[in-house]
Amino acid sequence: MAAGDSPPGPPARPPSAARRPGVLFRAPPPLATTGLIAVATLALGVLVWPPPSPEWLRGWLFAFLAPALGAAVLTTPIARALGGRFEFHRSVFLALTPLLVELPLAAAWRGALDRWPSIVPPIVLLGPFLAAPVLWFRELTLYGVSAPSHGRSLPAALVQPVLQLVGFYALVHPTTASLASVPVDFALAVVCALVVLHAADRPIRREFHHSGVSLIRPLLDHVGRRDEEATSKLEAFFLASPVLADLRVDLLRFSRDGRTAATVVLPTVHPGPFAALGASDLPRKLAEALGPEAGTVFVPHTPCDHDLDLPSGAEVQQVGAAARGLLGEGGTVLPPRSSPLVAADPASTARAQLLGDVALVVVSQAPAPTDDIAFAVADRLVRELSRDGGPRPLLIDAHNSYVERQGDISYGSPAAERLLTDARAALRAAQAVARDGPIEVGVASRGGYSIGDDGIGPQGLRALVVKSGPSTTGYVLIDGNNLVAGARATIVAELETVVDVAEVLTTDNHVVHEVDGGINPVGERYPVASLARDLRALLESAKADLRPCEVRFGSRVVPSVRVLGPGYTARLLTSLGDTLAMFANMFPAALVLLLTSALVVALVVR
Repeated sequence: MAAGDSPPGPPARPPSAARRPGVLFRAPPPLATTGLIAVATLALGVLVWPPPSPEWLRGWLFAFLAPALGAAVLTTPIARALGGRFEFHRSVFLALTPLLVELPLAAAWRGALDRWPSIVPPIVLLGPFLAAPVLWFRELTLYGVSAPSHGRSLPAALVQPVLQLVGFYALVHPTTASLASVPVDFALAVVCALVVLHAADRPIRREFHHSGVSLIRPLLDHVGRRDEEATSKLEAFFLASPVLADLRVDLLRFSRDGRTAATVVLPTVHPGPFAALGASDLPRKLAEALGPEAGTVFVPHTPCDHDLDLPSGAEVQQVGAAARGLLGEGGTVLPPRSSPLVAADPASTARAQLLGDVALVVVSQAPAPTDDIAFAVADRLVRELSRDGGPRPLLIDAHNSYVERQGDISYGSPAAERLLTDARAALRAAQAVARDGPIEVGVASRGGYSIGDDGIGPQGLRALVVKSGPSTTGYVLIDGNNLVAGARATIVAELETVVDVAEVLTTDNHVVHEVDGGINPVGERYPVASLARDLRALLESAKADLRPCEVRFGSRVVPSVRVLGPGYTARLLTSLGDTLAMFANMFPAALVLLLTSALVVALVVR
């Protein structure tokens, strides 16, 4: 089997399953939503004109159903004509959602009217009262999703409440008082929408001097369509206050018969912040930058955190150009001396494999939580190990045991001190068992997985087998963000039926965050047992591909690269949390304020 081929057998998912998921929520299909609209409007017609009144059928059709369907059809072209964008399936869903607000209001009005007919406002005033929250909800939605401008969102927002009032007054003859209440109720709806939007926008605007609401549409377009203009707007937000950093790119090249079979790229870059923005989807971007002459490209996670996220594609191109330059230069041929992946102690957080005069040092705290390692920890570790003499350490964060908000290794922590001790001991252990002789390498890869269904990114699964003397070491790399806690032991046990020692790594690719639930660790969507079988089959293919190789190493510093910098992600997450909290509080408060005010208007003008 040629290097990089997929193993035989059916893929884990058919290629058609590798679709792009929605962000947080995907509106249901229009046909299903239309059915729900019919049911909701029928219930409204029955509540307002209860049978045996003959008006309920006409009320259903003209006061509720026709306006909702008309709004579903008209909102998209109106929004587009005014410079916004609102997809048809969202338009249909938006026509349904305010009906769910109207239903309990109509039920409460009907119950109160039956009990206190002399106090409750008559049916002629019910029309404006029900239309006000429809306008409020539609303006909130269209301002955020279509266009962050009231001048461009309000005309589309008015479609459903205006059509509803026209249909309502075709059945109930309007009075002067009821007509006078319409502009008052509509003005209250717009003011209450402004209150919610202003409150929700304030945390991000205060911290970053930019409207957070204005980023909703670009975010949807980036995730749903990879729209270049939307991506540029989002990256401009991240580029507002970058920090310059000198980044390092290390590259291991495994060549056989004059051709590169595999390239391991180790940049000091964190694959975030989100979706495909900046350094997110870094494994795919670097593989494309290196091209087919790099063979099968492996981009494991290096020790760094969100401080070293790249804010835009321009910085990724800088890193990609450095890696491409290293590949073109060929690098230094490493001596034919190697070891298997070993640790000085079974409980060690570090294992090392010698390859000539460099050593891969793989860090994992599994089964304890394993997450990001601060770059300062890695930098200190490399400097101190280099002073010890011996092989140059190339650090890999296995990132393979996810527990929420646990597992980070920060500078000066007991975990960092232990890591330094364990890495030093692992390097000594690798040197002790190293032997001279040819190094053999085999590779394989497998795609066809889906972010939404499997939690696995576009680079799929990759396997590298290194044979040192009689011993075989297998690495499997999953393009995903961490691995559910406990899965590593299951997978490694399966892999070590194929090779002598194995490790499972994830790329920490933040492209997998663009689904509901956000983090999307590997093993949460795709069963761990199935994943272990897939990885074992892949490793068998890589082992069958073993052939003697030449190993080359190169390293380069990329100066003055813009990164998000210390504290940026914490500030952003705090602001987003404040935004959600503010919205969660202001949304019901504004709705209650609107309904109370509209009820007062109805009581005054009755």
